[in-house]
Amino acid sequence: MSMFSHSSKHYKHSWRESIAVYARPKVIAMLFLGFSAGLPFLLVFSTLGTWLADEDVSRTTIGFFSWIGIMYSIKVFWAPVVDRVPLPILGKLLGQRRSWLLLAQSGIAGGLLLLAYTTPANNLQLFAMLALLVAFSSATQDIVIDAYRIEAIEKEYQAAMAASYVLGYRFATLAAGAGALYIADFVDWRVAYITMAALTSVGIVTTFVIREHARQLEADTLAREEQLISQVEEVAHLQGSLQRLTEWFLAAVVSPFVDFFKSKGRYALLILLLISTYRITDITMAVMANPFYLDLGFSKTDIANVSKLFGFFLTIAGAVFGGVLVMRFGIMRIMLAGGLLVIGSNFLFALLSTMGTNIIMLAVVIGADSFAGGIAITVFIAYLSSLTNKAYTATQYALFSSLMTLFPKIIAGFSGVVVDAYGYFAFYIYTSLLGLPAIIIIIYLIKNKRNS
Repeated sequence: MSMFSHSSKHYKHSWRESIAVYARPKVIAMLFLGFSAGLPFLLVFSTLGTWLADEDVSRTTIGFFSWIGIMYSIKVFWAPVVDRVPLPILGKLLGQRRSWLLLAQSGIAGGLLLLAYTTPANNLQLFAMLALLVAFSSATQDIVIDAYRIEAIEKEYQAAMAASYVLGYRFATLAAGAGALYIADFVDWRVAYITMAALTSVGIVTTFVIREHARQLEADTLAREEQLISQVEEVAHLQGSLQRLTEWFLAAVVSPFVDFFKSKGRYALLILLLISTYRITDITMAVMANPFYLDLGFSKTDIANVSKLFGFFLTIAGAVFGGVLVMRFGIMRIMLAGGLLVIGSNFLFALLSTMGTNIIMLAVVIGADSFAGGIAITVFIAYLSSLTNKAYTATQYALFSSLMTLFPKIIAGFSGVVVDAYGYFAFYIYTSLLGLPAIIIIIYLIKNKRNS
């Protein structure tokens, strides 16, 4: 059982040590990589939804646009390539991780620039394709950053790495959320997206600064791989290129899944179900967040000030506090608390929907939601990181993070339909109830003293 176990009676880190970990250079570097990961997400999600709403695109279409985010949920399909295939030229110059990181960041920057010179009113189909390019490049970047985060430091410090990542991520959402809205309000959407494209330089510079970390297969992991390959070859009797391709596929694609199910045993499917449901509440509600604020009568500046700016600081507080709590008390109890807090904050959104343009209530609700979300995402990233085998970091984590968003993204695509049919009050009650299955699973795992 890992150090994150909820059942540990003696915790490895004091309060002072739990806080001091944030001064480590690798933890600091994660701040900038988190910024690079967070920047494109809102630009193809809620900020893009605000642009579409500003252009009088229907709420149902905005909901369907959120399916672009499914790119983040199917990245497991190309994660083995990113994990195992070196890029020509760039791979030799920068190494496996950094070369893929630079390629992905270039795709994000280029896609954002092209979006800036396209408008949804003139060519909605092209607009969607460009958003898809940004999402694909961003998902690829996430594969690499997640792998780097887990490989760069010992498992016991993954909560601090996760908190630093979330902090950088939230700085990026401040830029891509409030920043983009301010620019769009006072200038236009084209300038907003050009500015966001320029900010991708933060991640590009960081890619050149960080070091590539050597990866080695442990003896037992390598033995399992060789055994699997031998078993298949005994049956298939392949030769030549087909044999080499099959060996690569077994090592890069099949082995990570076999390793997970073998190590987790009868809890494997339950853990995967937890992963696929833990963030369903906040992902589903987020699609309609900015249209909700606009429909209540708040201006884009109000949304930027309260939702993006004020919410930003509360999310930071939640993320850092969540990282300290995990270092001090372990994962599972903090996961339970984070999940309950997120559900509770959604009930507050339902209450807000009955109160009209009430800026004070908006601040209270967004503050509670942001703080809860900061805790929940930090502890959940640490949990997913603790599940991985470093031999298959990118592929296994991509599986986990894909499951984390795939089902929620599919459900979220219908959020506009729910709002159009039943209104916002029913919508937020609905999103709150969606989080209950994850709570039940966590309680079961705690009672059975299993966290991984």
